[in-house]
Amino acid sequence: MTITARRRTAAGITLLIATSLALTACGTNTAGQAATEQDRSKPGASAKPVADPLVTTYDGGLYILDGRTLKVAKDIPLAGFNRVNPAGDDRHIMLSTPAGFRVVDAVKQQLTDIEFKGPKPGHVVRHADKTVLFTDGTGQVTVFDPHDLAKGKPATTTYTSAAPHHGVAVQLKNGQLVSTLGTEEKRTGIVVLDKDRKEVTRNEDCPGVHGEATAKDETVVVGCEDGALVYKNGAITKVKSPTVYGRIGNQAGSDRSPIVLGDFKKDKDAELERPQQISLIDTTTGKMKLVDLNTSYTFRSLARGPHGEGLVLGTDGKIHVIDPEAGEVIRTIPVTGAWREPLEWQQPRPALFVREHTAYVTDPTTKKIHAIDIETGKELASATLPAAPNEISGVKY
Repeated sequence: MTITARRRTAAGITLLIATSLALTACGTNTAGQAATEQDRSKPGASAKPVADPLVTTYDGGLYILDGRTLKVAKDIPLAGFNRVNPAGDDRHIMLSTPAGFRVVDAVKQQLTDIEFKGPKPGHVVRHADKTVLFTDGTGQVTVFDPHDLAKGKPATTTYTSAAPHHGVAVQLKNGQLVSTLGTEEKRTGIVVLDKDRKEVTRNEDCPGVHGEATAKDETVVVGCEDGALVYKNGAITKVKSPTVYGRIGNQAGSDRSPIVLGDFKKDKDAELERPQQISLIDTTTGKMKLVDLNTSYTFRSLARGPHGEGLVLGTDGKIHVIDPEAGEVIRTIPVTGAWREPLEWQQPRPALFVREHTAYVTDPTTKKIHAIDIETGKELASATLPAAPNEISGVKY
């Protein structure tokens, strides 16, 4: 059954925000000042736990938002360029700071003292009840159970790559670890390790390896500058780009679909390519299909919906809903005005975060955040923030 058909069965259903992901261009600005933390909440502000919290970064700190009203529940000052990702449980957020990964208790509106120190903290991946951190400056992979965060710093297992590099890793249900290969100068592919961290297989035919997504049946896809690598049933295969240079650097997967949504850039010499096509990587057939959006998008634009549909926030201000099986845009949802991607990737631009049936979209120009019901396209809530939001994330279930 296609997404188009499933949409018909879901028509008329409206869900509350309470039941509402590279992505990423990556890296961390290590030139930030030492973090300074204090309570900027207004005197007398409620200290009650926040339901279904969201977290947005801004230049100088974090806002913890009420997931229903989108109003600021807490303002946490924090200097430097910081990034946010779901920690993998129903209350915590992983925060990448210049000094390492830190943990935010979003429900209690607190920056905790749990920290995983290391230079250039990069990707955070959640899969099979495990959270995996990749520290680019050391090449160290750290694995833990996110549900243990409620009790303090969790027990961890670690693996150190052969050389530091901008990488990513994911641990599967059977304990296998899929991790990138590379150095600070060159990234080449992936290696698969068993639960005892002995090598199972590898593939180094993936120039510029970047990003990760997991599809149906625990199939792992990582991007290359000429396609993608797919790890499935103990073997790694290459899905080639239809162009000589066809970079896939950010992906979004769904356990409901064997097809991974990816970005697609084909101009190797561009100062900043503003792509207008996305890639659909079919892990069953080993083929890639390109879909024209007729608008550009950025690394903060990709997500998946509750039925496995692809979601792309375009610079035309619309969410483009894609049926991955049909390989086509089936509808668009207007959210913001048109916008243009800034040259520096750290600079704010509209971002998309999806939680179950709700899409959250930030608009730095207007300082707004919007909550959209994916199936009906209806705006459920909107709020104006004190400062322009940059990244957005939230607790997952």
